[in-house]
Amino acid sequence: MSWWEALLLAVVEGITEFLPVSSTGHLILLSAWLGRSHESFVQAYEIIIQGGAILAVVVHSYQRLWQPRLYLLVGAAFLPTAVLGFLAKDFLESLLDSPLVVAINLLIGGFVLMGMDRWFRNRTGTMEGLTWLQAAGIGLVQAASLLPGVSRAAAALFGAQLMGLSKTQAAEFSFLLAVPTLGAASAYKLWKSTELLSSTDATLLLLGSGVAFGVALLAMRFLVSLWNRYGMKPFGLYRILLGGAVLGWLLWRGS
Repeated sequence: MSWWEALLLAVVEGITEFLPVSSTGHLILLSAWLGRSHESFVQAYEIIIQGGAILAVVVHSYQRLWQPRLYLLVGAAFLPTAVLGFLAKDFLESLLDSPLVVAINLLIGGFVLMGMDRWFRNRTGTMEGLTWLQAAGIGLVQAASLLPGVSRAAAALFGAQLMGLSKTQAAEFSFLLAVPTLGAASAYKLWKSTELLSSTDATLLLLGSGVAFGVALLAMRFLVSLWNRYGMKPFGLYRILLGGAVLGWLLWRGS
């Protein structure tokens, strides 16, 4: 993988990780377009550079890190995703180079986002008011994002609002929940790919993580601002258009 390809993937990761548009789906589509979707290093790179996005959460939500009860709530929310991800690991990894799966889930998720503003219009709850059971419920919804194209951010936002959180609080909880979710995936993939650390590709990992950090930090602020102003419809419409375009491309390529 070249430097410019690594940089492009990192920018896309940073932009999409905290937006409800599916970072994994975008990376799968981009790597397929680059002709590198079947390369083991590229698949590992796309997951490991999520570590940069984790650091962006630490910087963005620094004050939240001093609230011990949130650690327990985030842990309760992370558990369902961790268990289901472990049990279905092999099946999920088999989908990581499938643009068709991404396109279908982009479309489905797009229509769900289009309805969120109407379904959750009067939510005013806060993270401090969450029970452990509600936090686990958010995590159970987030587990759907194990499928490429669903979007971890979208699932977490939907689950948080389903449990009563306001838009801003749902976004903040989604950011915090990303830390163990992305951290576990990134650390596991890094552990399984330790040979990368002794190769020249290790430099690409450092570059990608750094770029993903900077871009993700900006994207987090953009999400809260745009959602409060316009709702989820822009994201839903984008997903529907992208999913439709990918399906059209797959049909044209297969004809």
